[in-house]
Amino acid sequence: MNDNNNDIINNILNQLDNEKAENAKKTAIPQEPDTAPTIAETPASAEANKNDPAPAEKHSAVPDISSQAAASHVRRRLPAASHEAPASPENNEHPPFPSRQAQPAQSDYAPVRNSSAVKRNNTHHKKKKKKQRSRLPGVLILTVFIFAVSICLSLVIIAFGKDVLGIGKSDATKMITIPEGATTEEISNLLYDEGIINSPKCFQLFAKFRDDADNFLAGEHFISPSMAYETIFKNLTSAEEEERKEAVSITFQEGINIFEAADQLQEAGVCNASDFIYRFNAAGFGFDFEDELPKTANRLKFGEARMEGYLFPDTYTFTKDMAPEQVCQKIYYNFNNKITSDDRLKKMKDLGLTLDQLITLASIVQKEAPFRDDMNHVAGVFWNRLEKTDAETAGFLQSDPTSNYAKYVIKPRLAVSNKEMTDAYDTYISKGLPPGAISNPGLDAIDAVLMKMKTDDFYFVANIYTQITYFTKTLEEHNAKDAEVKAEQAQYEAEQELLKAQEEANAAE
Repeated sequence: MNDNNNDIINNILNQLDNEKAENAKKTAIPQEPDTAPTIAETPASAEANKNDPAPAEKHSAVPDISSQAAASHVRRRLPAASHEAPASPENNEHPPFPSRQAQPAQSDYAPVRNSSAVKRNNTHHKKKKKKQRSRLPGVLILTVFIFAVSICLSLVIIAFGKDVLGIGKSDATKMITIPEGATTEEISNLLYDEGIINSPKCFQLFAKFRDDADNFLAGEHFISPSMAYETIFKNLTSAEEEERKEAVSITFQEGINIFEAADQLQEAGVCNASDFIYRFNAAGFGFDFEDELPKTANRLKFGEARMEGYLFPDTYTFTKDMAPEQVCQKIYYNFNNKITSDDRLKKMKDLGLTLDQLITLASIVQKEAPFRDDMNHVAGVFWNRLEKTDAETAGFLQSDPTSNYAKYVIKPRLAVSNKEMTDAYDTYISKGLPPGAISNPGLDAIDAVLMKMKTDDFYFVANIYTQITYFTKTLEEHNAKDAEVKAEQAQYEAEQELLKAQEEANAAE
C-alpha cells in the first residue's frame, strides 16, 4: 500500500511541475480546504484504510492545484513513516492526523521533492541562466562596435575639418599652373597631387556651394597647404595681387652661373640676390627631379653654388618685389618639365649617369661649344676621356672653363682658402668630373651628353673669333692645330687694331 501511495504522490508531483512550467502565474500555492482528505502517514493508519475503498479512489484521481500543500506535507512525512514502529495491538485507535496549525517551523519542515523532479527543475534553471549569460557578450560587442564607429566618425570629421580650414599644414608656398578651361575635378586632383589638399572629393563638394566654381583663372598661382579652401578658391578664381604688380621679363643665357643670374634679378628689382641664392640652393619644393639628387652632400662641392646647373636658361616673367621662393619655383618648374620630358631621365640611367653627373658634364660642354653640332662632338671627346683612362689624356677632361670657374668664381667667395676644393674643380689637376656644375646648361648641351656621339677624337680647339671648332685624335695633331688657331686669332686681333687706328685717325681729321 505504501508503494502505491508513493507512486500516486510522484504522479501528482510530476503533473504539478508540468503545470507550473506552462503557467507561471499559478506558482502561488492556494490554501487547502479544511475538509480535504489526508493520506495516512503510519502503518497503523494504512492498515485501517484497507477496509475503506474511498480513499484509494480519491488517490487515483488527479488532484487540483489546491492539494499541493497536502502533497508537500506527505512528501516530507513519507520517509519517516517507513522507519516508525508498527502500531501497538493494544491501541487500535488511529493516531490523530497532525493539523496544519500543528506543523513545525518552516525551517524544519521544508518540502522535499523526489530526485527526478529536482533534476528537471535544476536543468530548467541552468538553461535559463545560460540564456541570460549568453546575451551579455552580444551586448558588449554591440556597445564596442557603436563606440568604435563613433570614434572613427569623429576622427574623419576632424580630419576633413582641418583640411578645409588648413589647420596643422605646411606654410610653404607651391606654384600651381592651371591649364585653360580646367574643371573643378581636374583642379582638385592637381591640388591633391601637389599636396595642397587631402581630399579631392571634399574640395569638389565645397565647390558646389560656391557661385564661382569652374571659373578658375588659367596660369600660375602660388598656393600654400595651410590656406583654407575659401582662400584657395579666392586665389584661383580672382586676380592675384602679384599679377597686378609691375611685370619684369628676364632672360638667362645658356652657360650663365647662379651668381650672375642672382645679380640680374636684383638689378631688375625682382628680389634680393643673396636671398635668391640662399633659397635656390635650399631647393626642396617637391619637384620630381629632386628625387634624383644626391642624398649625401659632397664635401668638395661648393656650398654657395650647391644647385649650380639647375637654373634652366630661358626667358621668365617675374614681378617687382617677388618672394624669392616664388622666383625659385618658377625656374625649377621649367627645369623639371624639360628634364622629365622626352625620356631624358631614362636615357641618363641607361648611360649609368646620375642627374648631378649629367648636369655637370653638360655644363662643361655648354661652355666649350657654341653650336649643337659642335656640342655633340665635344661631348663625344669628353666621353672618350672619361672612359678610356689608358689614352694620352689619362682620364683628365682638361677643360679651360673648369679652371676659370675654380679661380674666378669659387676662390673669391671662400671665407677660408680651400685648395682641395678648388683643385677638385680644375680638370687639369683632378681626373674625371668636378664635384659640381660650372654653369647652367641648356637643352642642347644636355641632349649632346645623352647622345654620346661615337668618335675617335680626344682633342679639340676652337677659334673664339670665328667660332669654328677643330677636332684631332692625338696630342701632336692637337698642338699643330692649336698653333694654327692661335695664329689666326692673332692675325684677326692685329687687323682689328689696325681698323680701330684708322677709325680714330679719320675721326681726328
